[in-house]
Amino acid sequence: MSRTDKSPAVGPVLSLRKAIYRAAHDYRGGVTALALDMVLDYDSLQKKVKHDEERRWLDPDELEEVIRLTGDPCLLDALVRPAGAVWYKPIPVPATADALKAVGKMLEESGQFVACMHDGAADNIWEPHEVLLLEQRGMDVIREVLGIMAGARKAMEGSDNV
Repeated sequence: MSRTDKSPAVGPVLSLRKAIYRAAHDYRGGVTALALDMVLDYDSLQKKVKHDEERRWLDPDELEEVIRLTGDPCLLDALVRPAGAVWYKPIPVPATADALKAVGKMLEESGQFVACMHDGAADNIWEPHEVLLLEQRGMDVIREVLGIMAGARKAMEGSDNV
């Protein structure tokens, strides 16, 4: 059985309420499975994650469980964006020559993207969609580089030639 995407918004950055809604509905098995994994009543959780429901809201422990169980990137972005921070989940990537070349290529493409954005904003007027794209690209680059760093550390810690 597949569901039609009923998410409130599609894009790189969502509000916290909409990100919780999306994370709950995109969870494997949907809100029903999430409620079971959280040991909560389905109807109660469904109302708490509904993005336009003002009377109910997840308590801090429930929010923590939603974050832990879903690990949804949109939700993580919505949580740290107000602080101007970037989240990072260490996923080690082998620090091979090919991986480093791939990061170099990504950095080059990102540099070209930023240059193109700068040319488009020569009048110093940044449109919201331009800023969102720029932020998202920057976060992607940071995550890629940190993944290579984690992979190098993992390889170093696991090697016998210390």
